Amino acid sequence: MSRPRPPASEAREDLPVMVAERSADAKGSINLRIEADTRRLIDDAAAVLGKTRTEFMVESARRQAIDVLLDQRLFRLDPDRFDAFVQALDAPPAPGPKLRSLLRRVPAWQK
Repeated sequence: MSRPRPPASEAREDLPVMVAERSADAKGSINLRIEADTRRLIDDAAAVLGKTRTEFMVESARRQAIDVLLDQRLFRLDPDRFDAFVQALDAPPAPGPKLRSLLRRVPAWQK
């Protein structure tokens, strides 16, 4: 179940990001095939941080997943840039010839 997020204007960087909640005992496994050099690199990095390979990989993958999802959903703008963004949304450019051509095409699923 997803936890509701505050609007972007109320989002705070010091709060943890919850993408999804799961019960504490819900675990699974992921099997990966990687080259020996990559495995050694991961093991060395994990050792530097005092973590196991699994802890290091899960934390790294989770952090990257959150970043990817937030890049698709949340961005911050100062008030002036926000106003310019809203103005651009409210006044889109007129369709050009390529867009008109695309919209005239019959979709592949209707052929």
